[in-house]
Amino acid sequence: MDKRTCPIGIFDSGVGGISVLRQLIALMPNEDYLFFGDSKNAPYGTKSFEEVQRLACADAEYLLSKKVKALVVACNTATSAAIQILRNKYSGMPVIGIEPALKPAVLSASGKKPAVLVMATPMTLREEKFHQLMMRYEQDATIIPLPCPGLMEFVERGELSGAALEAYLGKLFQAHLRNPVDCVVLGCTHYPFVRDTIQKMLGDKVAIFDGGGGTARETHRRLAECGLLSPFRARGRVTIENSSESREITDLCSMLLKI
Repeated sequence: MDKRTCPIGIFDSGVGGISVLRQLIALMPNEDYLFFGDSKNAPYGTKSFEEVQRLACADAEYLLSKKVKALVVACNTATSAAIQILRNKYSGMPVIGIEPALKPAVLSASGKKPAVLVMATPMTLREEKFHQLMMRYEQDATIIPLPCPGLMEFVERGELSGAALEAYLGKLFQAHLRNPVDCVVLGCTHYPFVRDTIQKMLGDKVAIFDGGGGTARETHRRLAECGLLSPFRARGRVTIENSSESREITDLCSMLLKI
């Protein structure tokens, strides 16, 4: 079997990783993709470290059973908890994670020390991986971690705008509306789907960053390095599966892929 023709496997705690899938398709439209969302067990960001590791390994095992050629962890929480375990376990294939896009946010400010708000799940923000990332850039920016329990659930419900979301964000941003920030980093793959509402709440002068594009570029680099890029020129197939078999989730996935 020619491994180059196998799909790229992507998983997330729910539907949010479709934001990364969209970036992958934009960069490599000729590849086949298999996306698995674990909405049945969402959210991961409020679970214990050990539980997230167990769930992430189960997600990866499922995708490997489908003969994927690479594994993309399109979930910041799962990356924080399990990326090293997955890389050790599947050392013979590319395993790519995602991290908050702090570097481009910090580098975007010219001539000043920017205030950077990092929105993420409680687990992502409390894990060592994020603290190491923050330490790398804390001399160049004022980094403000902002845990957002409950925000990914808006996306899982398909509630991407509206009064309830604005009320939630209004409470979350209360202090930052009084003391504006320069940049926002979306440290959860669900959050790009509510980016427009976040921009509306914080104003047009605030730059917003997410890590999906960087993950797509790293996936391309690793596939090229391993000689695994698809030889086909035609547009590839995209398959989306979810642990929740509800019609609402199926319809939501289709809608998010087309946004």
